[in-house]
Amino acid sequence: MVTLMFAFVINTFLTLGMAWPEISLLFNNNNKSLNSIQFIKIFFEISIYCIAIFGVIYFSFRYKDQSLRKDSLVLNNLVNYFIRSCFWAVVLVGLTDVIISFLRVEDLLESVVGKDLSTQLGRSRFRGPYVHIPLVFVGFFIGYYVKNIAFTWLAFLVVIAELLIVITRFVFSYEQAFQGDIVRFWYAALFLFASAYTLFEDGHVRVDVLYSRFNTKTKGIVNSFGSVLLGMTLCWSILLLGMWEKTNVIVNPILTFESAQSGFGMYTKYWLASFLAVFAISMMISFTSYLFESFADIKNEKGKRELQENLSH
Repeated sequence: MVTLMFAFVINTFLTLGMAWPEISLLFNNNNKSLNSIQFIKIFFEISIYCIAIFGVIYFSFRYKDQSLRKDSLVLNNLVNYFIRSCFWAVVLVGLTDVIISFLRVEDLLESVVGKDLSTQLGRSRFRGPYVHIPLVFVGFFIGYYVKNIAFTWLAFLVVIAELLIVITRFVFSYEQAFQGDIVRFWYAALFLFASAYTLFEDGHVRVDVLYSRFNTKTKGIVNSFGSVLLGMTLCWSILLLGMWEKTNVIVNPILTFESAQSGFGMYTKYWLASFLAVFAISMMISFTSYLFESFADIKNEKGKRELQENLSH
């Protein structure tokens, strides 16, 4: 599930973002119109899915003596890195975009960066690839070295942003579109990014009628079926419905670097669509990790984690 998901995301980037030919063209009647370069690209895309499938088979035989709980922790470490890197990315993008938007509103940007660059920064198609994307790479670099998951800090930043809106509105009678944009930007990231961590700690609210009375093995069976039939199905639904075509709800805003109607607000509206993809990817990894741990409970493997009681409901 995890490797096929990454293969699908990479393939979507190549076909929709880089205008590579779709794999389905190989099986159409019009495949004779494909040139050699297009054939190579299609077979490269197919090889991505082959690696995703056979790589897992190799890994399973290579580490067949590794416990399921160990496999679960490997996936959990992966999703933790992914999420904390996304956290740093949204913090850096948010702060930088707020500064740029503030300078534009106050007509100070041209004096700081020059007329030409000031004009370019007023276009979402420039600000996205040349400002936001490099900051995302910086965020993933920081996330590799900073191991703590800092969701509490993101919540703190949301509170500070709201507080500044109140102070500037009611004390200084000053309010701009970017102030509300940064709150929505960080608020959406907080809830969508924190879901994977909450699942790992079994902190999501359960409508519990019978579950608490089950023994460990029965709980493992319930969690296993729930992870596959409910969790992974949800993640695939989000990815397929949001990223299958250029007009879909996730892909379209990202490809066009969609921004808010207000020209002096933040140019981060397309990021809100990408948060859905981040949510689906992180939850897919977490549900797979949860599945492994549930199977370990069924097999009564040693080393069961002690959950944080303040998170479990």
